[in-house]
Amino acid sequence: MNIKITFLGTGAVVPTVKRNHSAIFLNYKDENILIDCGEGTQRQFRIAKINPCSLTRILITHWHGDHILGLPGLFQTLALNNYNKTLYIYGPKGTKKYVNELFKVFVPMKKIKIEVKEVSGNFLKTKDFEIYAYPLVHGNAPTLGYYLKEKDKLRIHKDKLKKLKLTREEEAKLGELTNGKTIKIKNKVIKPKDITYLQKGKKISFIFDTKLCKNIERIAKDSDLAIVDSTYSNKDEALALEREHLTSVQAAKIAKKSKVQRLILTHISQRYDNNSSELENQAKKIFKNTILAEDLMKIEV
Repeated sequence: MNIKITFLGTGAVVPTVKRNHSAIFLNYKDENILIDCGEGTQRQFRIAKINPCSLTRILITHWHGDHILGLPGLFQTLALNNYNKTLYIYGPKGTKKYVNELFKVFVPMKKIKIEVKEVSGNFLKTKDFEIYAYPLVHGNAPTLGYYLKEKDKLRIHKDKLKKLKLTREEEAKLGELTNGKTIKIKNKVIKPKDITYLQKGKKISFIFDTKLCKNIERIAKDSDLAIVDSTYSNKDEALALEREHLTSVQAAKIAKKSKVQRLILTHISQRYDNNSSELENQAKKIFKNTILAEDLMKIEV
């Protein structure tokens, strides 16, 4: 099952005609996860033809306005459209307080059921995947980077399956093998090791606003896809350090060192709106498999 990602917003602190504020939508089976919710995100949902009522979880990286000011409008839209699930919201220290403050600032016409958790480490386990959060460094705002790791799965070798010459009814029993169980067909005992192989789960990492720090490599390590803050060009490295962001070159070096399969650059400053390709070109010189994110871009992993 592929993991589908839609970039709802790829800009930095000031939006542009081309780039909305930060927001990424991830779909995996029945899970629909929003990573950050900048101003205008609910409109981006409509343009991308994604139903916001499909949301199951929201991951907040930090509480700067360009990453969270879309939340009040999103909450109201969900309520008015009879959102009937519990919306799980995860974030750094202070998230519970800030969510409560949002509901003091605006008066929702209706409320939705939410559950807020301040997280670190391996905070979510499902039958299909796990999500981890580790601290990053971005001024005085507690900030998290996240990664989603799909669980490893046993798969059946098709060539070995053909040799068994099973009927459809007999093949129906094979699902137990992928659960690690031994089965018996035609008086023959078949063990998982006889016909299955281990398929490693995919890993996707999200590293937004931060300066270089030790947890970046921990989050990015061996990712099939790393989505990384690239607010600045290499020529503005001093400015990136001052404002505690990354350059596209730093993102590429992270990807290379961490043995990432694919890198996507996001959180692009308005100053590069007419020449953002320079960020991609700089990164590609170091890490070839690099893409510059664009609003409404969709990919699968």
